[in-house]
Amino acid sequence: MTLLITAAAGSLGALCRYLVSGFVQSRVASLLPIGTAAVNLIGALSLGLIAGASDLSASGPLALVGFLGGFTTFSTWMVETVRLGVAPRPRFRAIANLTVILVVGVVVAAIGFSVTN
Repeated sequence: MTLLITAAAGSLGALCRYLVSGFVQSRVASLLPIGTAAVNLIGALSLGLIAGASDLSASGPLALVGFLGGFTTFSTWMVETVRLGVAPRPRFRAIANLTVILVVGVVVAAIGFSVTN
């Protein structure tokens, strides 16, 4: 049953990722993939909060982890970084997308963890 709940939560997370990413990207005038950055940073903070406050082997937090696994997207972030690398002024945009989101993601996950731990 836990497996089915986690799978359903992951599906819901993927749908929410699509909606939130599109919503954010459509409202920001940027060549950078701000929508993907937003979902990944929201997910990092949320997972940090959950990991700091919960036993991740319990079914409730596991469903949240399933939701966040579907909500966040490592592969899209990487593909967008590659696309930025072949666009005009590739080095700056690709490096900014990679490093800023990685560093800020770790920071917000740590903040979430420390707030609830």
